[in-house]
Amino acid sequence: MTNPERTHPGAAAYARVWAAAAAGANGYLPLSAEETLRLMHGLTVRLADAMQAPEFTLKSAYDVGVALVDAHLTDPSLLDRTLRLLGTDFLRYIEAPGRDPGERLARIQGGVAAGYVAALRQRTLAEQERLSMAVLDTRKQVEQALRASEKRFRAVFAGAAIGIGIATIEGRILQVNQAFCDMFGYTAEELCRINVGDLVMHPQDVPGMWELYGELISGKRDFVRVDKRYYRKDGAVIRTDLNVSLIRDEAGAPQFTVAMIADSTERYALAERLRFQAEHDPLTGLPNRSLFFERLTEALGRAGPDGRVGLCYLDLDGFKLVNDSLGHDVGDALLVIVAERLAKSVARWDHLVARTGGDEFAILIENPADTGEVIAVTDGALAAVAEPVELAGVPLVVTASAGVLDEPTAFSSAAELMKAADVTLYWAKDDGRARWALFDPVRHEREQARYALAAAMPAALGRGEFAVEYQPMIRLRDGRLMGVEALVRWHHPRLGTLLPKRFVDLAEETGLIVPLGRWVLTEACTQAAAWNREYPDARLVLSVNVAARQAGDASIVDDVARILQETGLPAELLQLELTESAVMDAGDRPLPSLRRLAELGVRIAIDDFGTGYSNLAYLRTLPIQGLKLAGPFLAGLRDQPSAERDERILDALVRLAHALGLTVTAEAVETDHQADLLKGLGCDHAQGWYYAPAAPAARLLEMLAERDGDAASA
Repeated sequence: MTNPERTHPGAAAYARVWAAAAAGANGYLPLSAEETLRLMHGLTVRLADAMQAPEFTLKSAYDVGVALVDAHLTDPSLLDRTLRLLGTDFLRYIEAPGRDPGERLARIQGGVAAGYVAALRQRTLAEQERLSMAVLDTRKQVEQALRASEKRFRAVFAGAAIGIGIATIEGRILQVNQAFCDMFGYTAEELCRINVGDLVMHPQDVPGMWELYGELISGKRDFVRVDKRYYRKDGAVIRTDLNVSLIRDEAGAPQFTVAMIADSTERYALAERLRFQAEHDPLTGLPNRSLFFERLTEALGRAGPDGRVGLCYLDLDGFKLVNDSLGHDVGDALLVIVAERLAKSVARWDHLVARTGGDEFAILIENPADTGEVIAVTDGALAAVAEPVELAGVPLVVTASAGVLDEPTAFSSAAELMKAADVTLYWAKDDGRARWALFDPVRHEREQARYALAAAMPAALGRGEFAVEYQPMIRLRDGRLMGVEALVRWHHPRLGTLLPKRFVDLAEETGLIVPLGRWVLTEACTQAAAWNREYPDARLVLSVNVAARQAGDASIVDDVARILQETGLPAELLQLELTESAVMDAGDRPLPSLRRLAELGVRIAIDDFGTGYSNLAYLRTLPIQGLKLAGPFLAGLRDQPSAERDERILDALVRLAHALGLTVTAEAVETDHQADLLKGLGCDHAQGWYYAPAAPAARLLEMLAERDGDAASA
């Protein structure tokens, strides 16, 4: 940064002269001496910069004039003293390059004067504005006095037992008594801010009422008396005996109306309040599940044969966390806010919004133009819910998930639609939350079939519908059979033979995977022990898949030990395979069981290696002996020439496994090119259709017999 004392050595001296001149004869300035000197020095430097600038501009001089006014240096003679001092002394202290510094100095004087005058004018305008505001304040005080007078007038009729209200011909309410306020549930101030037409009449009483009122205010009638129902501010209905009289001015023209209202049917109001409480949620005031079903059924009845109905069924994501962490009172407050936002988001369409239970809400869209309209309503509702809110001093952003339906009404019932909406809601949650999912009948039918399959599994296991097949595992260095993988099949009486991908996930979800896995392990070990007794030299390794839920089950170690003892299969001939994702997602939970299994002598292998991100440091802590590469790694190597990048990846995985002291098995081998490449890369074992598909145990006996026959002939 440039030092102003070096570039403008006379600036400080000129600033002192300027400060003295600014004080004038009386020596008074609104700033202290130190503040004044600091200000003048800064302004002097800016003027000096302007004087010495290669290209002259008036802005710096103009800004100096503004700065003087901003510093409250507004004495009438200050500008004159400043300009005269510039003309007489400035060039004595500040160097001025160029042939004619006087011309530039004159322009600086003009710039300072222009800035000073403009700023002073702006200041004057601001003062005028403050004066105007003072006038407005005075006017407000007068209006307050007028309101006080009106209050005294209201005291005249405040004690009346019936409600009395005075309104203009235009319908603006001028005065009401307390009985009138109590009847409608508004304060007097609220009523005086609204129009007579804003007092909501019961829809069954509207026809003909405004015609009578029109005749009254036009002077055709002097009074109107009717039995009338209104909605109170809180939504309850009151039945009134309404008598409205016309007040004319001195010329006989209509001027005011006076309404006298008596509450004639308190029992009706009580009945309506009880009904409201039965059909509305007490916390949010929204219609409850019962009323929503009633309105949905009515909508289905009103719709024609080609009609449609739209539903948005939503609930809050993670609402339990709000209750558990912040308390149920905060959770209730959040539900109230969500209800208000949902009601507001659909208010312009008058769609029905209900709280159907807990943190669940539903929106009914009758006769939507198309699916896009239902989705638009849903998008608006989700956006409204997601707006930030602060409760108990904690900022919250709560999202919601929604199931969306746009279905024909001809073959639907309210219960069926709500069931479909509930299913679709959980599709949205499964897809990641904070989103909506549209009901898909095909997907729904597919999932119903899936659930039916899950429900049938326990009985199928008891009926013996499951079977085990075995796929050979080949040792690549000599092409010999070294083991088999046990693969479960479900021989479904109606669907035929089902592969594991159709039912293993279901077994995991329902918990059946533990007894099913125990049965598969028993069946496979029994068969492997028989092979070992008949062909002891083969030393076939039996590989059995273990699901994550099995590995985490407390009985897994005892089950394996018992099965090995009962079947007589040597522990070193049993290999248990766990998927990479199951091990990594489970963290340390299965680690104790795996260590105890390894202590039994059982081999542990990681299946589908490479499908996820593995923590290699964690992998080293596991008691595993082998890795089985995921099938997709070989997909690009099916034909020759294969992709060089895929070969390099495969080579790196094999080297990595060997560096960790693990054997490597490749699955899904389908071509001789893949087999040759794996052998060349040093892969230990392989399996797949190229060698043999999975087959019943009898086929494995044939392979063993063929192997022994080949060995004898050799």
